[in-house]
Amino acid sequence: MNRLAAIAPAILALAGCAAMDTGPKATAALQPTAGNTASGTVTFTQSGRKVLVSGEVRGLKPGAQHGFHIHEKGDCSAPDATSAGGHFNPDGKPHGAADHQPHHAGDLPPLVADATGVAKISYEADAISVGSGGANDVVGRGLIVHRDPDDFRTQPTGNSGARVACGVIKS
Repeated sequence: MNRLAAIAPAILALAGCAAMDTGPKATAALQPTAGNTASGTVTFTQSGRKVLVSGEVRGLKPGAQHGFHIHEKGDCSAPDATSAGGHFNPDGKPHGAADHQPHHAGDLPPLVADATGVAKISYEADAISVGSGGANDVVGRGLIVHRDPDDFRTQPTGNSGARVACGVIKS
């Protein structure tokens, strides 16, 4: 029993280190496009080969789904955020649902707003990276929230309508 008591702190320390084994982080501060109210913060955290995408977006249409994508350019200067370009797609794949293959690297699960217009996201992506400098690195890209749900079929956009919020993913 004394032996277990002696090594318990070391076991706890190792467990704590394993839980904190994360890599680079980046954040997008979403701002509303002209005439819209959506805003929020989304964080991208590299953990091994996956990226945890987590955050919250407010000011959405209550009870509605909204298309949510990483776009190719980190430029939100246009009033309608068209300056962010198209979906981030370094592998040249067709548009589709994030949980099915094939899909763009920038295809994320839809945001689902609650009755107060708030959507929370917590999703593990495997088609992107943070701070790697590689082709699938999201740092410097745009993050877009769309007005409408993504149909996951229409190429190359998913027919998700106007852009209601835009943010640049920064490390």
